[in-house]
Amino acid sequence: MYLFVNGQVIKEEEAALSPFDHGYMYGVGLFETFRLYEGHPFLLDDHFRRLSKGLASLSIDWKMEKEQVLDALQALSDANGIKNAYVRWNVSAGIGPLGLYTDTYSKPTTIVYMKPIPEEMGTEKTGILLKLRRNSPEGVDRLKSHHYLNNLLAKREIGNDPTREGIFLSEKGYLAEGIVSNLFWIKGDTVYTPDTDTGILNGITRQFILALCKKNQIPFEIGCYSVEALLEADGAFLTNSIQEVVKLTEFDGQAFKKEQPFIEWLQQQYKLFRHSLWSKSEL
Repeated sequence: MYLFVNGQVIKEEEAALSPFDHGYMYGVGLFETFRLYEGHPFLLDDHFRRLSKGLASLSIDWKMEKEQVLDALQALSDANGIKNAYVRWNVSAGIGPLGLYTDTYSKPTTIVYMKPIPEEMGTEKTGILLKLRRNSPEGVDRLKSHHYLNNLLAKREIGNDPTREGIFLSEKGYLAEGIVSNLFWIKGDTVYTPDTDTGILNGITRQFILALCKKNQIPFEIGCYSVEALLEADGAFLTNSIQEVVKLTEFDGQAFKKEQPFIEWLQQQYKLFRHSLWSKSEL
């Protein structure tokens, strides 16, 4: 694998990180994961808008123009010889003194990872109610940060089966999100999803799905819901930027209806836009 590290494309074995990088020492860093579809980075503008806002909140002085980002992705795509890819764009604070640092980080570390991915992935999963609760965000909002221990422990709880996804409850007992996904369900003609007030990540694909609902005048509600709301649903699905829209066949041992035309419609809509859209605002 070739990586993009601070402006250069290098082999993975040549990559190095300072032991004083605060992304390693204290978890001060953020990342975005997204896909290339035949070279097109789907919803790139939305991902980098979120990344830039989050980095600013951490006092990490980082900026790249869109043209620079696209050049980096093209160079990395060419080096790895792939056009359909998983991309992780990682920005950490960079080198700092030993101890908690309160000033602005002016020399962050940028690392971009890219690996091949099949254009079509699994479209169904089983939902498992986790015993472990979703931890509260470190700050006001949930950032896509290096603090991933809560997710890792949840993954260990359910194991490595790729057809299973753990569903978190918030610390207050409300439905929250999956280990690596946002959660939606359908009851009647209305789509439901937990509010970010539950401490979930406001996923880019989550935002795209809500924008699709708004554009097509599909009723949706955002709020704080108990487990019963999901158990009584007609159907449910998960979203993230790598796996797209994934239907839940069951939750906590209770099966949903096999026929889910709305979820199938969403999956088709995703395919329609994924080779061309830069932002949900283009809808």
